[in-house]
Amino acid sequence: MENNSVNEVPEAVKGWNWGAFMFNMFWGLGNKSYLPLLVLLPIPVFGFIWAIFCGALGNGWAWKKSGFQNTPEDIATFKQIQDTWNRAGLWMFIIVIASIIVTLIFVGILGAIAANQSY
Repeated sequence: MENNSVNEVPEAVKGWNWGAFMFNMFWGLGNKSYLPLLVLLPIPVFGFIWAIFCGALGNGWAWKKSGFQNTPEDIATFKQIQDTWNRAGLWMFIIVIASIIVTLIFVGILGAIAANQSY
């Protein structure tokens, strides 16, 4: 017997959500899930740790707020919506990591040039 309870999160929608991790505040507002707004708390390191929780638990939070039922059609629709967030979040993650690497290389090169200059 199939349980159509909105409070139960189907296994098919559980999993990591890059959108909830990278765009936690905006993702939360867009999915009527307001727990991601806790990243705004002015507690050192908490925002990053909470963003990890958002990525790990976000699909469940969004499912519970979505009003979808545990039917194949609703699961497919939900996954399609979250796939868009996932793609955007993953691309943003890649861009951020690449930017950090390029910045570190640039700073390293400038440091090496400065150390080798004679006055």
